[in-house]
Amino acid sequence: MTQQKNKEKIESLDMLFSPRSIAVIGASRNTASVGYGIAKNLIEGCAFKCKYCNPFEGKIYLINPKAEKILGRKCYNNIDEIEKIDLAIIVVPANVVESVVIDCARKKVGSMIIISAGFAETGNQGKALQDKITAIASEADIPLVGPNCLGIIRPAAKMNASFAPSMPPKGNIAFISQSGALADSIIDWAIEAEYGFSAIISIGNQADLDTSDFIEWLGNDPHTKAIALYIEGLEDGRKFIEIAGRISKNKPIIVLKGGRTEKGQKAISSHTGSIAGSYRIYETAFKQYGIEIADNVEELFDLAKALANQPPCKKNSIAIITNAGGPGVLCADFCESRGVNLAELKDSTISKLDKSGKMHPAYSRQNPLDLVGDALPERYEAAINTLLSEDYISGMIIIQTLQTMTDPIKDAEIIIKAKKRFKDKPIVCAFMGGMFSKKGMELLETNKIPNYNDPKKAARAMKALIDRTKINGMK
Repeated sequence: MTQQKNKEKIESLDMLFSPRSIAVIGASRNTASVGYGIAKNLIEGCAFKCKYCNPFEGKIYLINPKAEKILGRKCYNNIDEIEKIDLAIIVVPANVVESVVIDCARKKVGSMIIISAGFAETGNQGKALQDKITAIASEADIPLVGPNCLGIIRPAAKMNASFAPSMPPKGNIAFISQSGALADSIIDWAIEAEYGFSAIISIGNQADLDTSDFIEWLGNDPHTKAIALYIEGLEDGRKFIEIAGRISKNKPIIVLKGGRTEKGQKAISSHTGSIAGSYRIYETAFKQYGIEIADNVEELFDLAKALANQPPCKKNSIAIITNAGGPGVLCADFCESRGVNLAELKDSTISKLDKSGKMHPAYSRQNPLDLVGDALPERYEAAINTLLSEDYISGMIIIQTLQTMTDPIKDAEIIIKAKKRFKDKPIVCAFMGGMFSKKGMELLETNKIPNYNDPKKAARAMKALIDRTKINGMK
């Protein structure tokens, strides 16, 4: 594909993510079917009417020649009865998909998502059918998502073009997944955790559009600040590295790779029909091109929120502030094991803390800076502002444990105020607790300050922010 042709293809994805009209080909009256679920998501927002779900505001056309109405909407026999279609969602049996794709090509639809399974993941016969429909779409210049995928969710466009049960909150992290079921579970978690996404993209078999194409498009998406990936295999590793390596210089990319072991690699071929390849090769390439590697699902999104919402740590010289010695010690251990350097507090800094009049006589006077268990917000405030004012300290991890005098909300407010003052220095928090700390934690997250329930996670996030400096070429 020529460079110009590829540019046009990526630009055409605007219609996929912000369509004005959607046709569901294979909409169903069966409430337990995928065709019904997709129609319901578009028309009503989601199956459970959660607070983040909104009906799609563009035109919706339901295609089912055997039904007059579904969910109160008129049904059409075929797409020839409809005006211009920006996005066609195809959810019919695999043996019917080819004829539907031919109809879409003749109609010149703007984009297609093939939800249906039964293609390359099933063997050679399915692969041959997949190749045929891909060729038809390519000849017609229609970008194709799937087949064998969950669909696409774009909260900013109020579009749940998938059979996921709900829509997550709007946010600034895009998630591209080679597993639709994993994306489903992430959405359920995101609603409870109030973790926002700019887009969730289930790529399925990647017959046409692949991970690299979506990374390319998201690189220019103003709603996306970081890109999280779950991948199993890459058909074109060179293309991926060229695009992801280039985009990662401006937008963080975090990847969780499935198929690290021999057993995992065997499982992949029956899942999406992909070839996994050696994990060591992937790992080496990711590190070389500045792509952050996550070890599990939780870490994938822990790192994404830090990288999306905090600046790179310009020097590897951070401070830890805590109101409890044990968590401070643990955090120091985790930092050292990850290569995060703790700054040695200068005598002049200690003098400023002493003169503040806010420190406990028994405070640690070293890094980690232990403020002692009875630390009120005023002590946190003095310590945070004093240390962040020092040029030799480039970032901070703030730990809070809960004692009877601890005020999580005021502590959070002080941190938020400090973040506005010290915009170029990353702050990562570890408010350790549950019910009584929850409102303070929520306040931090609402104001884009990442909070973790474990100092180990905070240390890992800070390491990722330090690594961003190397990627961006800062000194």
